[in-house]
Amino acid sequence: MSGIERHFISMESATAPRNGAGYYPCQGLYHTRAGEKPKTAFIATHYNVDFSEHYLAEYMAKRGFGFLGWNTRFRGAEAYFLLEHALVDIGVGVRWLQQEAGVENIVILGNSGGGSLMAAYHSQAVDPVLEATPGLKVPAAAKELIPGDYYISLCAHAGRPEVLTDWMDPSIIDETDPASIDAALNMYDPENGPPYSAEFIQCYRAAQVARNDRITAWVYSELDRLRQVGMFDRAFNMHRTWADLRLMDGSIDPSDRPVGQCYAGDPKAANFSPRSIGLNNTLRTWLSMWSLMSSPCRGAPHLAKIKLPALVMQSLSDTGVFPGDAKNIYELLGSTDKSLELMAGDHYLLEPHDARDNYADKIASWLGARL
Repeated sequence: MSGIERHFISMESATAPRNGAGYYPCQGLYHTRAGEKPKTAFIATHYNVDFSEHYLAEYMAKRGFGFLGWNTRFRGAEAYFLLEHALVDIGVGVRWLQQEAGVENIVILGNSGGGSLMAAYHSQAVDPVLEATPGLKVPAAAKELIPGDYYISLCAHAGRPEVLTDWMDPSIIDETDPASIDAALNMYDPENGPPYSAEFIQCYRAAQVARNDRITAWVYSELDRLRQVGMFDRAFNMHRTWADLRLMDGSIDPSDRPVGQCYAGDPKAANFSPRSIGLNNTLRTWLSMWSLMSSPCRGAPHLAKIKLPALVMQSLSDTGVFPGDAKNIYELLGSTDKSLELMAGDHYLLEPHDARDNYADKIASWLGARL
C-alpha cells in the first residue's frame, strides 16, 4: 500500500535477553502514514502466529493511526507458551508505543486467538493478580504493565481453553492413539448426523469438557511423577481438534459461513491429520494455555475487568469463530460503552473484496467518535 512506512522494532524483554544467535525476543513492525507520528495506535499480538504484518495494519495506517503488529518470544513456539512471560513481552511493545513513538492513546486489538491474550494483558495491567504456572514465579515486570485506552475484539475466541474444547474431538479413546474412535461420539459418523440431535449435542459437549479435564488430571499426575525422578517438564502430543459440531451443522449458531469447511479445509480430513491447534505441548504450557480447569487464558475473568470503550466485531462467513462467540464476548465485557457489529466477511476478511476497507472504516469511525 503506497504512502505507508513500516519500521522494524526489536527489543529485549525483562525476562528474555537478546538470543546468542542475535535475534531479540520481542519483534514487530510499526505502520504509519509516511512522515507522520500518530497520537493513537493499535497493538495486536497472538499466542503463536506472527502478527508483525497483520492484515489490518496498513489499512489503519492509511486512516491516520499507528499500528504495531507485535510478536512475543512465543511466535512459532506455541508448545512452550507461558502467559506470564507473554504479557511481559506485550508490555514491551506498549511501552515502546508510549515512550518512543509518542502515542497517547493505545488501542488493544484482540484478533482471532489473540483476543483472549490481549484481554489478559489489559486485565493484568489494571489488576495484577495473575498466578504463576506451577513451579514458576510471576515476574515483577508482569505487575508493571501499562493499560490500554480502547479495546477491540475482531473475529476472536473468548479464551484459549474454550476454543480448544469447542474444537476437541471427544470420540478419541486413547490419547496416544490418534486413530482410536468411540463411534457413539464421532461427529463424522453419518449415524450421528448432521443434523445433530439435541441429545447428541448435549452428550458431545459434555464429553469435550471431560476430555479437556482428563488431560489436565494426567498433566498434574505426570508432573508429580517427573518430580520424583528429577525432571521439570516434558512434551506430549494432543490429537484431533477439528471437531466443532458447528463445522458440519449450520443450524447450530447460524451464520453465512460455508458449512463443511474449516480453516484447514475439509474438517474431517483436518481432524485426522497432524495439523491442529494444541498439537504440541509441554505439561506447563497445557496448564498455562489450554486447560479449562487451570489456564489463566480463559476469557471471562479478563473480559470482565475491561472497562474501556469496547468494540466487538465478527465476520458472518467465519468458519471458526461464530456469532455466538462474539455475542458471548460482548456480554462478558465489563465496559458500559460497548458495541457489537456483525459484518460480511470471512475470518481473514479476504472476502468480499472490500471487507478490509469496510472493517477499517467502521473501526476508524468508532474511534473517531470517542477520541
